[in-house]
Amino acid sequence: MLGSLLKSGIEITNDPAQADAVIVNTCSFIDSAQEESVDAILESAEVREVRNRGQSLIVSGCLPQRFREELPKLLPEVDAFMGIDQVARVSDIVKQAIAHRVEKLESGGRTGAKNNKAKIAGRLNDINKKTPMTDHEKSEVIRGTDIFGKTKTVVTPAKSEPLLDVHSRPTFIPDFGTPRFRLTPRHFAYVKIAEGCNHPCSFCIIPRMRGSHRSRVQGDIVAEARALIADGVKEINLISQDSTYYGLDLRPNHSRAISSPEKFTAAAKALDTGATTICSLLRELDSLEGDFWIRLLYTHPAHWTDELIETIAACKKVARYVDMPLQHIHENMLERMRRETSQQYIVDLIKKIRAGVPGIALRTTFIVGFPGETEKSFETLLDFIRETRFERLGIFAYSQEEGTRAGAMSGQIADRVKQSRRKRAMAEQHRIAREISASFVGRDIKVLVEGNADAKQLQSANVSSWEHGLVRETETRGPKLKAQNYLIARGEADAPDIDGRVYVRGQLPVGQFAPVKIVGHTDYDLIAEVI
Repeated sequence: MLGSLLKSGIEITNDPAQADAVIVNTCSFIDSAQEESVDAILESAEVREVRNRGQSLIVSGCLPQRFREELPKLLPEVDAFMGIDQVARVSDIVKQAIAHRVEKLESGGRTGAKNNKAKIAGRLNDINKKTPMTDHEKSEVIRGTDIFGKTKTVVTPAKSEPLLDVHSRPTFIPDFGTPRFRLTPRHFAYVKIAEGCNHPCSFCIIPRMRGSHRSRVQGDIVAEARALIADGVKEINLISQDSTYYGLDLRPNHSRAISSPEKFTAAAKALDTGATTICSLLRELDSLEGDFWIRLLYTHPAHWTDELIETIAACKKVARYVDMPLQHIHENMLERMRRETSQQYIVDLIKKIRAGVPGIALRTTFIVGFPGETEKSFETLLDFIRETRFERLGIFAYSQEEGTRAGAMSGQIADRVKQSRRKRAMAEQHRIAREISASFVGRDIKVLVEGNADAKQLQSANVSSWEHGLVRETETRGPKLKAQNYLIARGEADAPDIDGRVYVRGQLPVGQFAPVKIVGHTDYDLIAEVI
């Protein structure tokens, strides 16, 4: 959105009070994210009333995508709602929203922020409860027909009503031609290779909000990566809802009903020579000139193939790192979650990955407190964590989401039990992580230097993310670092923001690779010296 706004000549400001329009980009993945989005909307409306009543307020992203029918009634102080497909049209929507605000003030319509967050959150939950569980599946019958991608809700409002511009089934796919303004540091970037998801996970609302899996054309991704590398990027992080499914939707007359490992493997083997897959993409990216890492994030265990393992092993620029959310290991839990994989399949896959790519770091996430999780099934998960010894691991306490299959399941677990199990699981991983960190002492590794460390960063050992779960405990027993000429860096086994860090004593160029020697460790991080 920032790229499109800048291209159209709209100035971006970091001071909301000075802006002619404020855009609140929302998330609706889980209840807490939804509540945070509503908070931000209401706060923006309150600030506007005090400091800049002529300012227009625009809400974008997953919240209007999910609640497009109800939000204009619940949040009349908003001037425009835009969905996922409207990113390229954001400049036009901003101009319409500004004009709408002017008309609204002149007509004496409601402008004040008098809404109550709890009331709105309760209403959104009620809407989800009344949404039939089969809405998503029924909506898929339009795929391949003339109306697919045209089921659009566009409302030109009366002076007192917000503008609404939302597709009911998103079809947007970012491409290299889409203007982009990067918010990451110069040395790393995220490249979205696909949008949407085909999986039926019972706890997840994403397919309803983001639509079916839609892959970008491989040449378009490569063109973007080439430009990023020329601009100084040293790490390309490939992202999507399911990166391992990449390209399978581009085959002729494709069927989405290939989510299981058996059907997916069969479909992959039946592809023509030269067909686009995650393997063909990794190979072409690896062939680009330059010194950089390629990091594959958000893979699904059901869609790993022997070819993918061989490709990662053969491509020297692909980081020896796997991000593969497993969610659970107990057979009954996997079935209730509709994960399409069995316990034995997961165990065998991990063995194949580690054997095929020696030294690879495995990152995963698990959900504890899922409906029906017994103490026995949780103990099975703990045993699996102990036995597998993941290099990186995060834990979610299950969040009951209205509108999902799991949200309506019997056997919901009390919050205190969920939190207790999360702490117990993290305690197991804490011990493992400390032992893994200790095993690096004395080794030389390649790191990407992020910048200078300040005192607060050196003292911090607590990182939390709604996408990846709690990855560090609040307190660490490792040695505290003192702010004396330390740099923050990351190794090949550390993705930006979610994994560990390497604190390097000495001076090195920021945004560049460098060899360092590991001389110590904390619970989750490494301490190094310049070689």
